[in-house]
Amino acid sequence: MEVFPGDIVCSKAGRDKSGYFVVMAAEGEYARICDGRRRKTDKPKRKKLKHLRLGAGHSDYIENKLRNGEKVTNSELRRELGEYSEREC
Repeated sequence: MEVFPGDIVCSKAGRDKSGYFVVMAAEGEYARICDGRRRKTDKPKRKKLKHLRLGAGHSDYIENKLRNGEKVTNSELRRELGEYSEREC
């Protein structure tokens, strides 16, 4: 199981279950995730990979911004996750 910044994942466990998030960073068996609403970019959630469903999608826009060291805003995250809000995890 490998996850990369910019990947869109779904939470399988916890109080944020069934929510979509963007991976901001990957650290071994953990990922730092944000959604721009409950979890803002200034305080990403550290979550184990086994509690995430991978493969929901990928945001090239967010990946490029993170790779170039640019700041990702909460509104950009919400825009990228907008199409996933109506989908079921």
